[in-house]
Amino acid sequence: MYETIRESATVRELLQKYPNARRVFERFGVDYCCGGSRDLKAAAAEAKVPVETLMMALASELEAPLPGQQPERDWNSLTATELVEHVLERHHAFMKEQLPRIDGLLDKVLKVHVAHRQMLTAIQKTFRDLKDEIEEHLFKEENILFPLIVQWDSQAAGKCPAPVSHCGTMQNPIRQMEHEHDSAGSALGRLRELTGSCTLPPDACPTFRALYEGLQAIEADLHQHIHLENNYLFPKAVELEAAAQNKR
Repeated sequence: MYETIRESATVRELLQKYPNARRVFERFGVDYCCGGSRDLKAAAAEAKVPVETLMMALASELEAPLPGQQPERDWNSLTATELVEHVLERHHAFMKEQLPRIDGLLDKVLKVHVAHRQMLTAIQKTFRDLKDEIEEHLFKEENILFPLIVQWDSQAAGKCPAPVSHCGTMQNPIRQMEHEHDSAGSALGRLRELTGSCTLPPDACPTFRALYEGLQAIEADLHQHIHLENNYLFPKAVELEAAAQNKR
């Protein structure tokens, strides 16, 4: 049986205890990716939904999920290393495949749909800025932060000594990654606005449709990517480092 839902609990705390809460947050438009540190009352206010309504929906979902719904995976049960491996295999691989694909679709649609050139040019500029930012973000995670997290996880298991970091405490690169998550979220918001939430124009061709479907897939994947890092991986990493330092 779940504990009483409190409006002072943060979104992240609720997700860590009750993974199925994500469905409720998505239903009400609550930012559970970059906004995980907000308490429930603040998150409800931002989503323009009464906190009492949100709390009742959470209680209903946690007590009796809808028939046929599969339970959310308990990400908190994974080790930091397992989370890193999942993010690399699922989300980094997806972005490396899809970002250039969407970029190519944009070029094709721009050449054909001259009537929408102004809108498509704005979409292309926003997307390419986001693409550059994501690619740099993935590089930094793969070459700086993730190896550090895996080393701390191995150190906690007694498999290796504490890692040597050239960026001070691990919270420094984590803060940078979280800042970049916020920036990516803002870019996704601009793309939703420019595309009218991916509403196709009447003269859209199959390539235009594929472009918008691709943008929606990138947004969904990035939301899950940020959710896993901000709400599970990064807190675990900070705890690993703090626990090791407390033993000294």
